[in-house]
Amino acid sequence: MKNKYALIGKKLGHSYSPIIHNMIFERFQIAGEYSLIEVPRNNILEVVKKLKSEELSGINITIPYKTDIIKYLDEVSEEAEQIGAVNTVISKGGKLIGYNTDYYGFKMIITKLKLEIKNKKNFICGAGGSARAVIKCLEDLGGENYLVTRDTEKARINFKSFQNLNIISYNELQSISDKNLIVNCTPCGMYPNIECSILDEEEKKEYQAGIDLIYNPQKTKFLEGFKIDENGLLMLVGQAVKAEEIWQERDMSEDDIQEIYEKIKELIYKK
Repeated sequence: MKNKYALIGKKLGHSYSPIIHNMIFERFQIAGEYSLIEVPRNNILEVVKKLKSEELSGINITIPYKTDIIKYLDEVSEEAEQIGAVNTVISKGGKLIGYNTDYYGFKMIITKLKLEIKNKKNFICGAGGSARAVIKCLEDLGGENYLVTRDTEKARINFKSFQNLNIISYNELQSISDKNLIVNCTPCGMYPNIECSILDEEEKKEYQAGIDLIYNPQKTKFLEGFKIDENGLLMLVGQAVKAEEIWQERDMSEDDIQEIYEKIKELIYKK
């Protein structure tokens, strides 16, 4: 009998998650089935019941339920607790445990690019849920981190769990020197608004590297002009792999992850 897993969210549209997870099932001969479940705001409890009864063995969570799910969980991992968001849940004997695998997916990008983070000035643009996982990762790597947002007052309230985070406006960003990494966690540049970029060409020269969590298009306008750059596809694949490691209680090698990533890249970008 196949174990059942799903991605839950309010509107899922076209998601690559089933393709990635089914590829993992096939590669490791796992008896698993992965589906998409669109959940209206007042129906999240129905999914929780399916987890408790083990009708579902595990779920991934996307907008807008990454914080809503927490109150139904029996246990939350350390990184998910500080991030304040859960995107992966496992049901172990009806006990629900939450994790944040976006954290690990982003860390895979840092590792791939061989970026120095410790004691360097890193900038995270956008104050949504994905920014929280990025900040936590860079914090754990010892970076001097700055959240760049239009509403600094609101961000100071929402991000108060991060003790060493500098919160600045886009205007203040211009006056800081010795910039290391900048990460776009905003929807600016996502298809169809592909001409949007949070930086102009001259500003990009001040940074050692740029990462965009967007992966469609493959190279956003924001990424054009950096010495070192990467889009968000590896994070998408990485968070899925980490979720499977949690669900299947097994590790996957770097070679396995790289092969899955290359296959997904070829599938999405058709090259």
